[in-house]
Amino acid sequence: MNPAVDRNLTVDQLVFDDRAYILSSEETPGGRGINASCVIHSFGGRTLAVAPVGGEAGVKLKAMLGCCEFPTELVPVKAPARTNLNISDRNGLTVKLNENGSPLDPAEVGSIEQALARRLPEARWLMLCGSLPPGVPADFYARMIHTATQLGVKTLLDADGEAFETGMEAHPTAVAPNQAEAERMLSKVLLTRQQSLDAAQRLRLMGPKIVVLSLGSRGAVMAAEDGVIEAIPPRIEVVCPIGAGDALAASFVWALRRNQDYGEALRWGVAAGTASAQLPGLKFASLKQTREMHKRIELRVNPR
Repeated sequence: MNPAVDRNLTVDQLVFDDRAYILSSEETPGGRGINASCVIHSFGGRTLAVAPVGGEAGVKLKAMLGCCEFPTELVPVKAPARTNLNISDRNGLTVKLNENGSPLDPAEVGSIEQALARRLPEARWLMLCGSLPPGVPADFYARMIHTATQLGVKTLLDADGEAFETGMEAHPTAVAPNQAEAERMLSKVLLTRQQSLDAAQRLRLMGPKIVVLSLGSRGAVMAAEDGVIEAIPPRIEVVCPIGAGDALAASFVWALRRNQDYGEALRWGVAAGTASAQLPGLKFASLKQTREMHKRIELRVNPR
């Protein structure tokens, strides 16, 4: 719902009160849903990205997406698409600066809903990803979850704030918050392993069938009906962690679509996120790179 043109900078260092020199710069199509489609498509899955586009940035975004090999349905709107700035240095420190997005009017929101309604009968999964721009009701994702559920389409919600809270109440198949998003939802800092395990279980009681709680370099925790599973990655040299959570959510859905069990889907998700964090800039690991990392992910099962 809030796609962007991402400007990705790699610099020599990120420190206070000193200059940094830009080593490389590139622009890529961005937004959590666009990133999810990139990952799923690169793994050989079939995906369609639905997004509003408008303004000069939207023209650039549309051209960038035209170079991608996965199909899109781009809904024209008046508001310009966002331009986000991602900065990472050679030591793995990152800064992500996102615009809020421009307002959409009710008619434009309705057009996006109609585009989704046309496409949903063809789908097995609906991934609802990222922030909502101004003017979009907080219950937008919740409404889409209800619509998808009525059609037998499974749903994954990857959002924050009020959109995340109302979306969870609609009982999605899965949610994929990161640690900061879970902390905001629960009004609790998650410092220890046990706090993370408890948080995943508490979030599941709020409506979703499955909770995949991403913990960055510590992997992820998944709460489901049968209990809690931890996926623990090896220690790696992090180059750029931006987008790793998007890779995790996309790979998790991709694996479930291939009839993997929950534990294996979690392993694939953490493998994709970890392998992507080793790459410079906003890049996603290939299926080959993810498969190599998949062998190194440890699963710990904590039955109910």
